[in-house]
Amino acid sequence: MVARGEIARFWSLESLHLVSSDGGTEPSALVDDNGSEEDFSYEDLCQASPRYLQPGGEQLAINELISDGNVVCAEALWDHVTMDDQELGFKAGDVIQVLEASNKDWWWGRSEDKEAWFPASFVRLRVNQEELSENSSSTPSEEQDEEASQSRHRHCENKQQMRTNVIREIMDTERVYIKHLRDICEGYIRQCRKHTGMFTIAQLATIFGNIEDIYKFQRKFLKDLEKQYNKEEPHLSEIGSCFLQNQEGFAIYSEYCNNHPGACLELANLMKQGKYRHFFEACRLLQQMIDIAIDGFLLTPVQKICKYPLQLAELLKYTTQEHGDYSNIKAAYEAMKNVACLINERKRKLESIDKIARWQVSIVGWEGLDILDRSSELIHSGELTKITKQGKSQQRTFFLFDHQLVSCKKDLLRRDMLYYKGRLDMDEMELVDLGDGRDKDCNLSVKNAFKLVSRTTEEVYLFCAKKQEDKARWLQACADERRRVQEDKEMGMEISENQKKLAMLNAQKAGHGKSKGYNRCPVAPPHQGLHPIHQRHITMPTSVPQQQVFGLAEPKRKSSLFWHTFNRLTPFRK
Repeated sequence: MVARGEIARFWSLESLHLVSSDGGTEPSALVDDNGSEEDFSYEDLCQASPRYLQPGGEQLAINELISDGNVVCAEALWDHVTMDDQELGFKAGDVIQVLEASNKDWWWGRSEDKEAWFPASFVRLRVNQEELSENSSSTPSEEQDEEASQSRHRHCENKQQMRTNVIREIMDTERVYIKHLRDICEGYIRQCRKHTGMFTIAQLATIFGNIEDIYKFQRKFLKDLEKQYNKEEPHLSEIGSCFLQNQEGFAIYSEYCNNHPGACLELANLMKQGKYRHFFEACRLLQQMIDIAIDGFLLTPVQKICKYPLQLAELLKYTTQEHGDYSNIKAAYEAMKNVACLINERKRKLESIDKIARWQVSIVGWEGLDILDRSSELIHSGELTKITKQGKSQQRTFFLFDHQLVSCKKDLLRRDMLYYKGRLDMDEMELVDLGDGRDKDCNLSVKNAFKLVSRTTEEVYLFCAKKQEDKARWLQACADERRRVQEDKEMGMEISENQKKLAMLNAQKAGHGKSKGYNRCPVAPPHQGLHPIHQRHITMPTSVPQQQVFGLAEPKRKSSLFWHTFNRLTPFRK
């Protein structure tokens, strides 16, 4: 039986650290002061803890804990957005109670009074598992002082143990992570480079990205952690400074995370051929790597950068303000959360440019530069009446991107077909709100109107919305556009020219044929019937969803409503 208030640690895809029967851990790869590594073979690891190392060991351990009456909780690494009632939706950082973990891909859990399936790879198990409710019964008044004193003493000792658990998890997962990175570099990349007939340089760059740079950085980071680790009294360790000193170095994960979707696609294409499947499996066996496919190993850096803020948040929770590391841990948590937010924002931008590229290809008669030359995000869209200099009204559909406003006209017969009519440079425009009545510039009576005035040519562009609330949304969208442009500048948010060209190339290829279905809302994954769990008649998803969002803070920007109505605004719909 596991002690009340805490649970032993387990193997997981991203951490894969060892758990002994008494809750202690065994390192798999240690880095000495010279940066060299002491290696443990696969056989050594199996002998140290064969039960939890084998595939399915984590699920076995969790289910045993649950069956013993323990509450097992996990924290979400990514947002899980679902349209299926039998799947559990949550945001990154949310806590999910794990109720069933028999399947390696899908677990059954509870969040906010709802029980459903969720993808196991989207979460990390908490190191310290606390009771959902404690001290529910009242204590007699004559015994309160003595009980309170004993409770404070127990709480102090418990908090030290909790902090020890988190510190050990950070150290153990770092050591095993180094082994994973080394296995990828030596077991896969080195062998791939020997087989020039199978892999081009470009293919290897796509599949592995800058993981060798990450390996080099993480070895230095682990060396710093080892110096600050107090082996005798781990709860006294002061590791916050290690994160602060290396926070700029963690930015290299942005390139890897942005490249990861392309790596998965390239790898999937190669795996269609038997010789590549056999080759990668041979590499794994030769390197004595654990039984996880190459795509699982390549996911570990993405999971790792998401895991740091959660670990630091848990460490901060069990670090008293009197602790010497409190201020550094607090600053490190904010720093790593910002790193994750920046990576998440860049990932979101990359996903956005693919949609924007496909949108541009759908517009008939597009002229001038590609939309991606200057823009990477759609902020707002809708219909407005444009008033010309001659006083004529033109009904147009406008799309507000960062840096530019694009004007399109609907086809008279096919209202879902759009023709390109021009664009305005928002960097050169000044927004002017107009009250209802006569406008002196156009000498016209207007309602729900606003105008854009060019700072260079002083040319005036007058727009009228159908309703007051529509106008309000456009005014807010224009303000948001300016704010986001400034934020991107401050964050150094840039999309490379190669990524833009690739997005346009893919969109043009897709646009040459019939409708590819890209403009449709995503559908829930297929399901199959299984035996009911807990006497519930449920089915479990058969596929593991892709990690679409890996932000670790509340998103600062709401998703655009445009993509939900994309069906109505493309010429491919039959």
